[in-house]
Amino acid sequence: MSRKGALLRGAAALAAAAALIGIAASPAAAKPHRPHHDPGPVVIAHRGASGYLPEHTLEAYQLAVELGADVVEPDLVLTKDGELIARHEPVLDETTDVEDHPEFADRKTTKTIDGKPVTGFFADDFTLAEIKTLRAEERIPDIRPQSAAHDGEFQLVTYDEILDWVATLDEPVITYPEMKHPSYYEDKGMSIEESLADLLDERGLDKRRSPVWIQSFEYESLLAVDELVDNRIGLNIDGQGEIPNATLNEYARTLDTISLNKNRIFPRDADGYLQEPTDIVERAHRRGLDVHVWTFRAENTFLPADFRSSSDPAARGDYLAEFELFYDLGVDAVFSDYPDLAVEAREECRA
Repeated sequence: MSRKGALLRGAAALAAAAALIGIAASPAAAKPHRPHHDPGPVVIAHRGASGYLPEHTLEAYQLAVELGADVVEPDLVLTKDGELIARHEPVLDETTDVEDHPEFADRKTTKTIDGKPVTGFFADDFTLAEIKTLRAEERIPDIRPQSAAHDGEFQLVTYDEILDWVATLDEPVITYPEMKHPSYYEDKGMSIEESLADLLDERGLDKRRSPVWIQSFEYESLLAVDELVDNRIGLNIDGQGEIPNATLNEYARTLDTISLNKNRIFPRDADGYLQEPTDIVERAHRRGLDVHVWTFRAENTFLPADFRSSSDPAARGDYLAEFELFYDLGVDAVFSDYPDLAVEAREECRA
């Protein structure tokens, strides 16, 4: 049996075990897990169609929807004047042309994020008007030259502008904002939770059934925003390793979703090869938690060693095989830089 076949067999065994265990093994306080109405996982465009165009631009979100994404994911940071803009980090250096603007040269500084010193140009040292003079650039141009070809073409965009655009679409599209580094802003006397809650309240999007889900890597931040809005909330969990049942029980009481690094489900060994799947999806589902997974990309450099096509880090590998492993475990949503490939894999799994 091939390695892929063995991994698929392991995934199938876990799914079968979950069916046998059923609700009887669930904690008393568990919520019933209700899968998305459409068979197969929801496709979340990770920072837009970021495999094709510079991330977190309106053009990347527009392309993502054209390619079939159900959800677009804007990471949110704050400007000096308290506006929410779509950037992966408070630091602008890697994804904008800020270093090409001599009028901003004196803004470069060193600050502490997550306990580590970071040097660069920070969005919270710029007003929105100044931010609008910058243009987006591809973060990994050596891997994605097709996206880097569009450097300098697109403005940075606010979350308010993204919501304006979504409101014009013929079909409903969910936005899934991630509050980036809430503690960083708290230390500066700013509240990204309140800024987001105020905007959603103004737009009438702070309801349980609103097409806005909220995520963060900081659990306390999610608890804080949950006091302000009724939207679905989810915790992002990085790394790999066991998540204890007691922790899952707490999350089930306070969250709707756990959003996992792929390695939490299929760990990798020191050489990048996949190991047997864990049972985290089944245990989370028993507690009524949705499971979202990140991030699915097509290039060899991001794929498990099992599915790489060559030593060329930018070449595409067997991305469909990776999707299949996770889809067979019944995950509820996947984040992908290539939403069209996630949709393609979903269609193949349905066939």
